[in-house]
Amino acid sequence: MLLKLLFYIVVLLISILGYRNYASATSTLTIDGDAPNFTLNDAKGNPHTLMDYRGKYLVLYFYPKDDTPACTKEACHFRDNTPELEKLGAKVIGISVDSSESHEKFTEKYHLPFPLLADTDGKVAESYNALSNFLVIKIAKRHTFLIDPNGKVKKIYTNVNVASHSQQIIDDLKAIQNQQQ
Repeated sequence: MLLKLLFYIVVLLISILGYRNYASATSTLTIDGDAPNFTLNDAKGNPHTLMDYRGKYLVLYFYPKDDTPACTKEACHFRDNTPELEKLGAKVIGISVDSSESHEKFTEKYHLPFPLLADTDGKVAESYNALSNFLVIKIAKRHTFLIDPNGKVKKIYTNVNVASHSQQIIDDLKAIQNQQQ
């Protein structure tokens, strides 16, 4: 009985601290503001930076964990919509706090045609206000950023429906490009 009570107290504390972290987080990112630069390794250990994607739109999506149901569904939708995104001049990158080894298994298992980057210390996710920090456990929030060819944030998605998110990105990208013509 005491062990069960202790368990519930720990869960409650983690929930409170996590909520405080979530509620107190203030995004410094703004629409048409500069996207934070990053240098992270992909599943093969190759470094990627924001500058590598200059001249293209970038769909930078953060997700909690490799090979979990919602994250797999989101990744597979991006995989399936990659040809259409590329026709619109966009590249996709996924980022989580998982290791490069975990990303390699996830990429191979689902034949993902885009890089997954390992943000193991959570610093890049934090710079995008996409990090949940529960004491010693860090998890990327499910946030996406649509970045234009000049490195400016065009859209910020913090309430993501994994089933329709990649199509939402496509629709928004078309609307942004139509406004620029």
